[in-house]
Amino acid sequence: MSKVGQKAITRRSWLLLGPAFVAAIAYVDPGNVAANLTGGARYGYLLVWVLVAANLMAAMVQYQSAKLGIVTGRTMPELLGERMRKGPRLAFWAQAELVAAATDLAEIIGGAIALYLLFHIPLFLGGLIVGVVSMVLLGLQSRFGQRPFETVVIGLLAIIAVGFLAGLFVNPPDGGAILGGLVPRFDGVDSVLLAAGMLGATVMPHAIYVHSALARDRHGKATESSRAGLLRSTKIDVFLALGIAGVVNIGMLLLAAVNLRGIEDTDTIEGAHSAIEAALGPGIALVFAIGLLASGLASTSVGSYAGATIMAGLVHRRIPLFTRRVITLVPALVILALGIDPTLALVLSQVFLSFGIPFALVPLVRLTGDRKVMGSSANSPFVGGVLILIVVLVIALNLALIGLTVFSPLIG
Repeated sequence: MSKVGQKAITRRSWLLLGPAFVAAIAYVDPGNVAANLTGGARYGYLLVWVLVAANLMAAMVQYQSAKLGIVTGRTMPELLGERMRKGPRLAFWAQAELVAAATDLAEIIGGAIALYLLFHIPLFLGGLIVGVVSMVLLGLQSRFGQRPFETVVIGLLAIIAVGFLAGLFVNPPDGGAILGGLVPRFDGVDSVLLAAGMLGATVMPHAIYVHSALARDRHGKATESSRAGLLRSTKIDVFLALGIAGVVNIGMLLLAAVNLRGIEDTDTIEGAHSAIEAALGPGIALVFAIGLLASGLASTSVGSYAGATIMAGLVHRRIPLFTRRVITLVPALVILALGIDPTLALVLSQVFLSFGIPFALVPLVRLTGDRKVMGSSANSPFVGGVLILIVVLVIALNLALIGLTVFSPLIG
């Protein structure tokens, strides 16, 4: 092939990037901030391995979801809705909606905390502002299509990365300690709880559902001639987007491990922000708060998009995104109005999300391994085996969490 032809293919591949960056926003939402900062502040480098493993799992899972949308021209919820009887389908929809609601809860609360840190806006009013701004972002997608929406979200992702990684350049982490943190281990029940929360914040169920829709809406159903090129571009898209998200997640934990370890009152985002300001200066603290705000604004918009995809596929009904935004805004505003600890609500929402992961992963593994659905693009036995191992690990971690939290007090 000529150099001109290779350049044309490369340029076309770059133009196809975008859907994975929208899905990746789910992996750097305020729930991640709470779980990762808490993990680093309490246990230092101990849980680095959890984030590394979770991000590797996430990259593989998100590619499978995107591939499903490209090959079939259908979203994952649509494919499930076609194959399930009414009762199981509605039950599956209910748990998927609860997962989406837990996600939205974290995103609204996180954005409200950011506005409080930046402008001392009361949390309830801040949550309302975040909800309104997210409506504007959703309106951008509805009116102008997916491409401008992707561009705005990618810009917010860049702000998020700068906001959460800037502090590492001022006070770098210990390289040897990072390597030590790659050894899988726990330190008591609380560390398992945090690991489950970090996993739930990293491998996001609603992102699994929505990525198939994002890929389908961008590319349509692939033809035999275009399929190989689209899947190749999708691999690049996922590698870059999830790579950035993974670096940001690990960076947040390292930031806390270096600057917050052993410091009191860092179990909340507000306390962590104050400690970061004391250790690294007001400039880094300001950038951190801006990154948190960008995280809340971007991720809540993607969460609403995911919820609409889930409902359309499983219930065969559509409600306006704005109406959906108002409905899902209410639980977060209630929590903020009642004065419940927002950081605790964030962490617990991520633990809840981790229990929703198997319900998204198991059908994804079955669908992408089915030749009747995927044709020649069905997963090989090796890839299918790796995906099954991921499902087993996730379920095992959740069972361990249940066992430790329920039975350890009885034993003790």
